[in-house]
Amino acid sequence: MSKGRKLTPEDILPMAEYVRRRKEERARVLALKRRRRVEVGPVATFYFENRDTMWLQVQEMLYIEKGGPEQIPDELAAYNPLIPNGSELVATIMFEIDDPIRRKNFLARLGGVENTIFIEFADETVVAAPEQDVDRTSAEGKASSVQFVHFPFTRGQIEKFRKAGTRAVLGFKHASYAHMAVVPEEVRAALAEDFD
Repeated sequence: MSKGRKLTPEDILPMAEYVRRRKEERARVLALKRRRRVEVGPVATFYFENRDTMWLQVQEMLYIEKGGPEQIPDELAAYNPLIPNGSELVATIMFEIDDPIRRKNFLARLGGVENTIFIEFADETVVAAPEQDVDRTSAEGKASSVQFVHFPFTRGQIEKFRKAGTRAVLGFKHASYAHMAVVPEEVRAALAEDFD
């Protein structure tokens, strides 16, 4: 893989090689992902992304859709923006409700949720910014079940967040979903590695 932060076509394994290594690569990245997830409230899960999680996502999209080398530029354009830039954390948030009627009713009340997400630690609050160019609330006020957000940190906030044992709280300030959760220390330590 290249040394840069963003993925390039040279980072993508040829499909035959990926098929041979798929089981071990998926196991490697899934082990990383376990240290990068936080459940907040009864139905929301934050999956904090990094270069490895996005590399696997691109490889899996190529594996599933079988678009060949022509598909690579589109996948890189879609997933590179979700790789932290060195001064941020990036999360995919999923609202997971199996029942389709309950899910539809819940999401209809959740409009604008992407603008209410925060992480608090050491007397600091970092408010999430929704991923650019992705509309996550419809004109009718219905939220998407998948949200993509960036948490932009200042240099001082990074230093505080990196400190071992720092208590971090992740949450929503939405009228219909005002839930919070303490970030486990193992997760905080893994996320601290995303910063330059």
